[in-house]
Order: sequence, then C-alpha cells, then structure tokens
Amino acid sequence: MKQEIQQTLTSAFKAWAKEQTPHIDPQDHMIAVDPPPANIPGDAASGLPMSLAKKAKKPPRQVAEEIKTKLPANNIIERIDIAGPGFLNFFIQPEWLWAQLKKILTEKDQYGCQTSAHPQKILIEFVSANPTGPLHVGHGRGAALGDALSRILCHAGHQVTTEYYVNDVGNQMENLGASIMGRCEELSPDSLTEEEKKTHKQKNPEDLYKGEYIREIARAIIAAHPSPHKRAQGTNFFRQTGIDAILKTIKQDLDSFRVELESWFPESTLFQKNSVDKSIDFLKQKGRIKTEAGALWFLSSEFGDEKDRVLKRQDSRPTYFASDVAYHYDKFQRGYDKLLNIWGTDHHGYVPRVKAVIQALGHDPQALTVLLYQLVSLVRGGKPVAMSTRSGEFVTLKEVIEEVGADACRFFFALRSPNSHLEFDLDLAKKQASENPVFYVKYVHARCCSIFREAQKRGITYDESAAFPAPDQIHPQERSLLVKLALYPDIIHTCCSDLSPHHLTNYLLSLAGEYHRFYEQCRVLDDTSSVTQIRLSLVDGVRAIIHNGLSLLGITAPEEM
Repeated sequence: MKQEIQQTLTSAFKAWAKEQTPHIDPQDHMIAVDPPPANIPGDAASGLPMSLAKKAKKPPRQVAEEIKTKLPANNIIERIDIAGPGFLNFFIQPEWLWAQLKKILTEKDQYGCQTSAHPQKILIEFVSANPTGPLHVGHGRGAALGDALSRILCHAGHQVTTEYYVNDVGNQMENLGASIMGRCEELSPDSLTEEEKKTHKQKNPEDLYKGEYIREIARAIIAAHPSPHKRAQGTNFFRQTGIDAILKTIKQDLDSFRVELESWFPESTLFQKNSVDKSIDFLKQKGRIKTEAGALWFLSSEFGDEKDRVLKRQDSRPTYFASDVAYHYDKFQRGYDKLLNIWGTDHHGYVPRVKAVIQALGHDPQALTVLLYQLVSLVRGGKPVAMSTRSGEFVTLKEVIEEVGADACRFFFALRSPNSHLEFDLDLAKKQASENPVFYVKYVHARCCSIFREAQKRGITYDESAAFPAPDQIHPQERSLLVKLALYPDIIHTCCSDLSPHHLTNYLLSLAGEYHRFYEQCRVLDDTSSVTQIRLSLVDGVRAIIHNGLSLLGITAPEEM
C-alpha cells in the first residue's frame, strides 16, 4: 500500500516540479509516506509539501494543493485531505482494500512475496562462533537475526545461502586442544603421554578454557581411549576431537532453535585450497601489498582504513586477517553478488579493513554489508542475571531455550533493531498473558482458528469467495483492520531495506491489537449470514498474515492455546 501511494505521489511531484521556477530537482527530495499520527484521520500521510516550501518560495499548504492537482488517476486513493501546516493525508479506496483481502485469501502463504526487479545472489554469514565452547545468549541473537533475514529475503525474491564460518585453525584452537589435555591429565594422569604432558605445561594457564564442557570432552576421550598409546597422539588429536564435539553441540543447539545453515565453511579449507596465498598473490598483482621488516602488509589505508594490516608475519605465518581476506575472496569466486556478514558489536573494528579488502579485490565495497548486533542482557525477577563466572561458565543459548522456549527466544531477539541493546526478561517470556508479546500474537492466531471451529459447530459454512460489501457498509473497525492487513507487503519491503526483522515483530503486535479491537466491536458469528461471511473473511486474513509473519520469524503459530 505504502509503495503504491509513494509511486502515485512521486508521479505527481515530478509533474509539479517541471513547472517550478526556480527549478526543483526531484532527485534532491525523498518522498516519505508514513502512517498518520494517532487520532489524525487518514490511512497514510506525507510531509513532502513542507520540505519543498522553502525551495519553491510558497506556503506549504499551497504546495500541497498544487501537488494534489497533479495526482494521476489511480485505483488506490479515494481522496486526499490537506491538514495542519501542509500534510497530505491519504484515504484508501475501500474496493482496493477488499481486493487486498481477496489476494491474501487466494495467495495464502505466498502473499507478500515479491518478484524483485533486481534479484540478488546473497550469502549471509552468521553465528560463526569459534568452536571453543557452547553458544551463548549473544550468539542466539545473531542466529535469530540471520535466520529471520534469510527467510524474509527469500520471501522478497532473492536467492539466499546461509553459511557458518568455522574458525578451526590458529592459537585459540591450539589452546582448546591444550585445555582438553589438561583436563584429561587432571581426571586421569595416565591418559596422556609424557610428551603430551610437557606440551600442555608449556601453555599459559590464563589462555586455557575452563568450562565444564571441557571436562565432558576429556571424560569422553578417556572412556574411548583408556591407553594413550592406542590413539593418535599430540595436540592435534585433542584439538580436532574438541572441535568435532563442540561443533556437534552447536549444531544441536541451532537445530533446537530452528536455525538450519546450508553451508558450514571451515577456515582450514582455505589453506587446503591454497586460497590464502592465491588471494595475497591477487592483491600483489593489483599493487596492494608491501613488504616491511620481513612481513607482508595489505595497504588498507589506501581504502579508508586507519592503518595498513599485516597478512604474513616475519616467519611467514599468516595472520587471522589473511584468512579473512581469503574467505571474502572465496565468496566472490563462488559467484555471490551481495555479502551480508552478521557480527557481534565487538567486531566493529574489523569492518573498515574488510571493506578495504573488498574494494582492493576489485568489487564494490557496497557489495558487503556488515550488520552489527548489540549485546543481550538477561533479567529474572527484576534483577540482572550474571552472564558468566570466573570458572568459565556462562549462560548458554540451550539453557534459555529450555527455560522459555525457542518461540519466545526468537520473538524477543527480533523485537528490537540489531543496533539496539536488548534486555531479555525471562519471567515475561514465560508468562501466559497478553503482556508477553509473543503470547499476545500467537493467541490471536489461536483465537482466529477457534472462531472457525465454533462456526463449524454452529453449522456455518465459510465461503472465501463471498461478495464483499459496498463502501458505505464497512464498519470503521473493519476498515482499520483491512488497512493494517494491506500493509504487510510494505513491512516485508522495509525489513529487506533496513535488514532488520524488528519491523515484522512490531507489525504483528500492532495487527494483534487491531484484531482485538475488531473482535470487541464487531460480532463475527452474526445472525446475518452475509455479515458473518465478510467477518470470517477478515478473521481468515488475520490468521493467514500472522501465520506467514511468524513463519518468517521462525516461530510456530498454534491453532489452540
């Protein structure tokens, strides 16, 4: 609806601009169409005339009147009122609103799907937590965000692949192996060879992982290999065993969270395919590498980064950043034209250097979007929950899912924009009451389903193709609900443009509120059969949109509660 009004208003604005002296360039002005403020009549509003008044040297209301006369004939706008200092308030044709409801009932879960004029092949990389421990709550927010965006972008007509980048090489992995070795020795001194004991003791204890999950992996190794001489020996064995065990746990947690990643990309494959050296050679050919003090440097400062970055140390060992270069080089080699990386806010310092690499590799830096999400804090009983302890234990995603359920987790994680701090009230998430936002929305879907069960009990046959009423027969609350339903495709579009599913969660909450007002004022199973059919159609439309919206968020829509 919003897009149709914007297109109509844009056409009128361009026609008006041609006649103005001095010249007004339409490209210099953004045409915003938004819901009007509360208690202001209208279905949509625009303050465009007020932004043009100074340039046109005319009062805003005069500009509004002139633009109004240029509006082309259309089947969506019934009338336009000029309000206040120069707002254009739009009223939608009732016939168009009913046509949208018919479209919802016909298209079902395909409603709101868009055939993008420029469909993109998009790779979304998210979660990508180092396999050094279980997923924590912060990872959960990134997982919910990435999965919801992948569903929404697919719904909008893009070709999307989801990927988890597995950091399975480097010092942290060596520390993981040493941590497991230490726990094995602690639990059973004879489970290590003398050489393995020496290797473990060389590590700084402060660098080792201390969580209970390390002990569990150690116990499993001891049970499977009572004698250290009958298994592979050395840090690599413990490192790889630990990685495999932790990745298995991560995959199980994501599965219970309804997050299915299509690709798991181990960092080690970059070295197996010689991608690190290939990407560095490519940058050398482009003149983007320098040698200084025996090390190889990427000239990232030439592309807006604050300083140049080391790719290979003096001893020729590649840095973590070298892997990042190779990984993004590989992404483009695989044919993706849009990359979306979803990282925690603590990675903000990496963005300029990765953007610099994209440009140096010969790609538009706009081809990469790095979405940073803020931290999550847990609250129980009105008090903050300690997120970690000195022993290395922390609140895991699994624990939160087990306490409040995957649906509540995903809805709460999607309630705020990624760049907003999120306070997660565990008690609220478990409440079976309307103040719990996820319960509030899911309850509307269940109530819609219950109305159809009641209709069936009463012998009322629902006919989706029932004729809709003339404009003067629409109850005001029916009209409000129709307008809200018609906004759904606009919400999908906004989620895609802003790369945030929070628009959808908040829309569903608003739709649920609109439905409750409709239900209170409009008796659905009325004595008049024609009114019953019309209102059942509205209920069916609400049921379809809530089901669709929750599905895009990865949340179930129950038929009973």
